[in-house]
Amino acid sequence: MVNINWDELGFSYMKTPFRYLSHWKNGEWDEGSLTEDNQLHISESSPALHYGQQCFEGLKAYRCKDGSINLFRMDQNAKRFNQSGSRLMMPHLPEEKFMDAIKQVVLANHEYVPPYGTGGTMYIRPLLIGVGDFMGIGAAPEYIFTVFCMPVGLYFKGGLKPTNFLISDYDRAAPVGTGAVKVGGNYAASLLPGTEAKKRSFSDCIYLDPQTHTKIEEVGSANFFGITKDNQFITPTSPSILPSITKYSLLYLAKERLGMEAIEDDVYLNELDKLSEAGACGTAAVITPIGGIQNGEEFHVFHSEEEVGPVTEKLYNELIGIQFGDIEAPKGWITNLTVEK
Repeated sequence: MVNINWDELGFSYMKTPFRYLSHWKNGEWDEGSLTEDNQLHISESSPALHYGQQCFEGLKAYRCKDGSINLFRMDQNAKRFNQSGSRLMMPHLPEEKFMDAIKQVVLANHEYVPPYGTGGTMYIRPLLIGVGDFMGIGAAPEYIFTVFCMPVGLYFKGGLKPTNFLISDYDRAAPVGTGAVKVGGNYAASLLPGTEAKKRSFSDCIYLDPQTHTKIEEVGSANFFGITKDNQFITPTSPSILPSITKYSLLYLAKERLGMEAIEDDVYLNELDKLSEAGACGTAAVITPIGGIQNGEEFHVFHSEEEVGPVTEKLYNELIGIQFGDIEAPKGWITNLTVEK
């Protein structure tokens, strides 16, 4: 057994024994395999380094009460991974290859999946990068697909309790740029705004739509949702928003499990008083309740700065109950892995 204090896990890198590695060259993928080497060996002229030709994913593995391990909707990660890759002219990765790599990595490192009841999970990072000797501005001649993992705790410290966010003066993405795909450049551009928000004691910043700056689009590291005062679940719609798997799961659960009207629509900054609750959601964040939003000199408080809203709490409990195997999942959402003893 590994010697880890599961109660003190943060959201940081930890080297685990195995990761998956596969190369694309001459128009095809090799078979791929597990390796213990956590260093990628690439050409100094790799397009991933110079021109940002890379994309990634994030998903989690959850320890169930019976000791087995759940993977949550990884087929959706596989689809989104290829959507991101296609936007940057990278080769298609068969979805079965993606999912098989995830399974191999999780099972090879199963001792690092935190025990049931600790609240910890295993975070899994698939990555696709353009490599090879190439100096022109164009698609790389070769590619590396890799998957690594590590045990993690909560992304935002404090667990399920409200935290405050700051409206950013920066734009996250161009109106028809790469905002809807999971590529590194979007996150590099968010470092400065996010750091400035944290210096002012906010958890992160919230970005507005880049064309009019009147509508909420995304939280820096997650999607935004709100609960209206007439019991409607609403999340922003925009071609610049990353299609969060957690967000779409919550849209489904709000409608099918809680009986709410659940929609994607514009969320105007000047209409925040229509919302009784708000939150940020994503694989890393899960659900983070938003206590208040600072917009210039104005500070808008939702349900409470201190208490989690009742609908947000129900959605959180439903979601993590499904992920950890305590609540029946919708068909196709869970892949359960049995660990051989």
